[in-house]
Amino acid sequence: MTIQILPQEVASAIAAGEVVERPVSVVKELVENALDAGARSIAVRIEGGGRRLVEVSDDGAGIPAEEVPLAVERHATSKLRTIDDLFAIRTLGFRGEALASIAAVAHLELISRTSHDPKGTRLRVEGGNAGRPETVGAPAGTVVRVQDLFFNVPARQKFLKSEETERRRILTLVSRYALAYPHVRFQLTQEDRPGFASSGSGDRREVLSAVFGLDVAREMIALPSAEGRGVQVEGYISPPAVHRSNRREVTLFVNGRWIQDAALTAAVVQAYQGLLMVGRYPIAALFVAVPPETVDVNVHPAKAEIRFREPEVVFATVQRAVRATLLGQAPATALVAPAVWGAGWTESAAARAADPAWAIAHAEAPAEAPAGPIAQPGLSAGKLPLLRSIGQVGATYLVAEGPDGLYLIDQHAAHERVLFERLMQQQQAGVASQTLLEPVTVELSAAESMVLEGQVEILRRLGFDVEAFGSTAYRVRAVPPLLAHLPAALALRVVIEDFEEDEAPLVDAVEARVAARVCKRAAVKSGQVLSLVEQEQLVRDLESCAVPRSCPHGRPTMIHLSVDTLERQFGRRG
Repeated sequence: MTIQILPQEVASAIAAGEVVERPVSVVKELVENALDAGARSIAVRIEGGGRRLVEVSDDGAGIPAEEVPLAVERHATSKLRTIDDLFAIRTLGFRGEALASIAAVAHLELISRTSHDPKGTRLRVEGGNAGRPETVGAPAGTVVRVQDLFFNVPARQKFLKSEETERRRILTLVSRYALAYPHVRFQLTQEDRPGFASSGSGDRREVLSAVFGLDVAREMIALPSAEGRGVQVEGYISPPAVHRSNRREVTLFVNGRWIQDAALTAAVVQAYQGLLMVGRYPIAALFVAVPPETVDVNVHPAKAEIRFREPEVVFATVQRAVRATLLGQAPATALVAPAVWGAGWTESAAARAADPAWAIAHAEAPAEAPAGPIAQPGLSAGKLPLLRSIGQVGATYLVAEGPDGLYLIDQHAAHERVLFERLMQQQQAGVASQTLLEPVTVELSAAESMVLEGQVEILRRLGFDVEAFGSTAYRVRAVPPLLAHLPAALALRVVIEDFEEDEAPLVDAVEARVAARVCKRAAVKSGQVLSLVEQEQLVRDLESCAVPRSCPHGRPTMIHLSVDTLERQFGRRG
């Protein structure tokens, strides 16, 4: 093939793909432009998960009428003049690519007016082709309306997630920027329904409540402003008693920019060492300030990643600040929550697990679930033979003897399987609820409420009786019997907290996916010592399961060592 210059529309689509990956990318670029313009009020409106419409309006400085056509040109910016400016960026945007990139893959309408202009200017751009500017009446500030995203790049549409997932990502972005800019009033409307709002009062604790829910916000600990070699850190962290199953709620801003930095996230997590059980993660909203010349923000097309001149200094300052705050203010708490015991189980192991010293000594990291079941040599897909319990290894694995050899059983995965099949059987039998003596009201964050809304009917079939009780509050009247030992609020949060967008192998069975998530939390944990009676009961329960050799997420529940394998290992057979 001969070498030739790409057509302009192809080059524009390629460039746009680096900046605009999905609807939340559009929202991010437009919100950052509004913040750079000094906006004190930013309203975001979404339809179709952002595919049909993304509209961002602000009361910022606006764009002079004569500069509006230039604003949608590539590499046109008011924030950068020389190459030296590139290494001391003080604004969120600087490349002059956002509007041009968005306009290349969508229908864009821009309306803007400065406080000095008597009227506003409107410009429409379709697929990168700009029309003629028009004079219109408009308030001071800017409105950008983006419709039919990727209308001319259908292949990109196929890679988008569901509308619910795209809405959740947008909610997360807007709420996090509200945390970083508490003096700015944010308002998010999704599908003509209020999604998130902050008052712009400047009170970050108030925004915390809107983002994480009132209960969590009350628990969050303010981080005293710390400084080390030009690095300043402030924000909020959760006490050890408040934790999550993943790192997603560790939010980091550097010089007002939301970033993803594995090293800084690790600094926060490591600060909790010895205070959280392995496999649990804190909630944090940290705001780091460094001299602009010591950080390079031009290393990622979406500006989500940055590079520090002295990363070890930033890492150490963050870790020390979080650790010192935890040791100085956080109350002593138990590290392991009691397990939920099914029929035939005692509470003795749960009581032992609630002791902090015991938990530190026996904490074990849970294994990540693979994409599907893992076959073990010598294991058939059928029922288990009768097994005889022998003991427990590492407070995590049960040892049992069968007629065909030795079985090492993962107690957490095995109990997950037992609870999952019981829950599904109860649901099919139609007797799957235990009514509470008094209804319990649970206050959720906006993001949690969004997750729950899509699963209320599924929860009802699994045994929950949940009804809306306000914009983000829900009333729990009944729970599945298997979760009756948990506080009702925690039982409901089980469904929300461990939500994963692509949980395999159950992506096509939403009800089973939710049930598996519930059972994952309810199951006995790694690191819990079980009595011989409890071990035997778990083995009996596993024997009765229809699919005993893997947990609901596809992870193996056991490893089988045949007698022949043992004899070869001990040199009894060649």
